Amino acid sequence: MLLEWRIAQVRIAAFIGFISIYFMSFDTSSLSERHDRAEVYQPVIIRLENVSKIYGSGETIVKALNNVNLSLKKGEYCAIMGASGSGKSTAMNIIGCLDRPTSGSYYLENLDVSTLPDGDLAQIRNRKIGFVFQQFHLLPQMSALENVMLPMIYGGVPPQERKERAIAALTRVKLDNRLHNKPNQLSGGQQQRVAIARAIVNQPILLLADEPTGALDSKTTQEVMAIFSELNNSGITIVMVTHEADVARHCQRIIWFKDGEVVYPNLAPTDLPIMSA
Repeated sequence: MLLEWRIAQVRIAAFIGFISIYFMSFDTSSLSERHDRAEVYQPVIIRLENVSKIYGSGETIVKALNNVNLSLKKGEYCAIMGASGSGKSTAMNIIGCLDRPTSGSYYLENLDVSTLPDGDLAQIRNRKIGFVFQQFHLLPQMSALENVMLPMIYGGVPPQERKERAIAALTRVKLDNRLHNKPNQLSGGQQQRVAIARAIVNQPILLLADEPTGALDSKTTQEVMAIFSELNNSGITIVMVTHEADVARHCQRIIWFKDGEVVYPNLAPTDLPIMSA
């Protein structure tokens, strides 16, 4: 009887040990904790496949882009860099649906926009893409608020909603105290912030900036770049063309063009001193 009791004790202990090991193999943390540790999947928002762009004809052919393959994920903050004539501006024009590739395909949110008619491309630009340029392109006779409302007029947004969204966009760039100022009453940095507000007022999925700090001093450049970082932190995908290493270092990824090709698709900001030398 005693022997049988001893055997039963051993079996119970073994079973308890097995159960302990079994449950210890599971992650007992909460679902939210596991989600925080997991890498968040981000879909590809931009994809260029074998994209080439040729200008001219006959003996005056210029191959601005040569078989470019490139992809960007939603929420990325990228700088496109390279020497003059490297193809970076041509790539930006194609990404912004301002131009079409001569060959190859460009997918925006998995839609091949390479062959869409002009009217469809105009709608995509108005609804999905915001543009910021080196020159501010503000209408001088209009106030900051009126300039920001312009894209929504073309988009058919009702007047009251236009005003509310424009005020919200100007507030995001810290210009809610300059709503009724005209461009000549604003500094260069303030005008660029109005241009940024205009670019984001339609809540685009993609913000394209072509040398956005080229006309600004160093202090104002830092202020504008801080706004871009805040916008990216809110989830907007940003692609910026710049020749300034100090500006590109604000980005997460640098894409380097040379002679119409992507030679470095995934540079880190710390690589820039070498590349800029």
